[in-house]
Amino acid sequence: MARFFNTAGPCRPRDHYTVDSLPRIPQIRELIEEKHYFVIHAPRQTGKTTFLYALMNHLNKEGKYTALTVNIQEAASGMDPAHAMMIAANAIYDQARFHLPENERPEPTAKLDKETFSKGQLRGYLSRWSENNSKPVVLFIDEADSLLDDLFLALLRQLRSGFEARPKGFPHSVALVGLRDVRDYKIRIRPERNSLGTGSPFNIKTKSVFMEGFTQPNVETLLDMHTAETGQVFTKAVRDEIFRLTQGQPWLTNALANQIVFEILRKDYSVTITRAHVAQARQELIQRRDTHLDSLIDKLREPAVKNVVQAIIGGETLVSDRLNDDIAYVQDLGLITRQAPVKFANPIYAEIIPRVLNYSWQLSFNQDLVDQAWYVRDGRLDMDALLGAFQKFYRRHSDAWLEKYDFREVGRQLLLMAFLQRIINAGGNIEREMAVGNGRCDLLVEFGPDHFLIELKLRWDKYSKEEGLEQAARYLSRLEMDHGYLILFETNPKVSWEERISRKEVQQDGKQISLIGM
Repeated sequence: MARFFNTAGPCRPRDHYTVDSLPRIPQIRELIEEKHYFVIHAPRQTGKTTFLYALMNHLNKEGKYTALTVNIQEAASGMDPAHAMMIAANAIYDQARFHLPENERPEPTAKLDKETFSKGQLRGYLSRWSENNSKPVVLFIDEADSLLDDLFLALLRQLRSGFEARPKGFPHSVALVGLRDVRDYKIRIRPERNSLGTGSPFNIKTKSVFMEGFTQPNVETLLDMHTAETGQVFTKAVRDEIFRLTQGQPWLTNALANQIVFEILRKDYSVTITRAHVAQARQELIQRRDTHLDSLIDKLREPAVKNVVQAIIGGETLVSDRLNDDIAYVQDLGLITRQAPVKFANPIYAEIIPRVLNYSWQLSFNQDLVDQAWYVRDGRLDMDALLGAFQKFYRRHSDAWLEKYDFREVGRQLLLMAFLQRIINAGGNIEREMAVGNGRCDLLVEFGPDHFLIELKLRWDKYSKEEGLEQAARYLSRLEMDHGYLILFETNPKVSWEERISRKEVQQDGKQISLIGM
């Protein structure tokens, strides 16, 4: 039976197409050799656990170390720190039974009781394991950030207290693995302070390593495995499009490929995969909103996430006393890029986030207003008629619709996107280009054979219009298009609707731009 693209849990090379994960963090071996305690962090479903198991198996096969990967998420249910540390020890022993020879395992936890752990807690357990082992112990603690407050502090203090006894009296090297850097753990533990101070219980941490997503060669290697086993071809155009849409996010990459091969084509390996299949898979993933996507969406109303998301959609500059912390947090979630300009991490996230934020509006439009019969003729979209209808709707209803909206700072842009989405859902696509500080939101509407560029910009002052026209002209040049739309939303409530609602054809740097006032 052919292997398949995995979208649930760590990859098992016997069952799943699996990219060799060890080269993804090449500096890990050096950190272990030098006895460091360190952090590995990355967004969910990036391949952390797959990497840890591959590294554990590789080190144990070499024979120099006793390496063990353990998930301590269950310890988060501990009633107190002592109980949590006992649960963690149980997890360590259970994993050791499956992955280590008997002479390299720690003592059975059945011999221990809560009183023992209330005195020595986890430190003594790890010390005895290291002392009785003929090899240095290397421990990878997965889901470390599932513990909060006192439970997490207890874990850090146990590791710090035994640090100086390594490698004979304590694990040679330890990695905490999760979503966040230890710097961010401090913020969560003591929200009223930025740091635990000089007495930080994990100041022994040498380095924090961020696990990047797949490179384009990684994506091609993954797809090549399927071709080698089934003969089904992913063309170069398809490979490039999968990477463009996912930017190498491992779960998205596997999910897109799986959706094409197993859901759309029903394992008919004789069919050559095309970009049309990729486009269909993209829309189906977004509409289905699997656990991976839902887990990201759940974060959108957290203050830090909301602050960054609004700045990206509106193109505004981020201003916040916690600017760096907010950005770092949203980056660790995997929602945004880790380099400038700060924008959503990939086109799929850039599409699903606005859709989720304006979903209730999409459902609330009067059906007569969004009936395609008004705007589509012979498969062609009448964008002028569509934007004219939205102007009328916006004048009559925008104040009431925006008044209680949670994301009011970008409500105007999201309201127009909701309107467009309802019209084009059945026959088109919207590509969104948004970034912090770019001063606008760019939309590329694809419908049938036609493409429409629409730039959304807020009028803050007398310079906004000219800036918008110049930006739209540059964007048109980049896309090799001659005509586009600039939607200019008035922000001054004192300006009358008669002055706001307008349309004018403008020539800018050799491009024709329809300037639509709202």
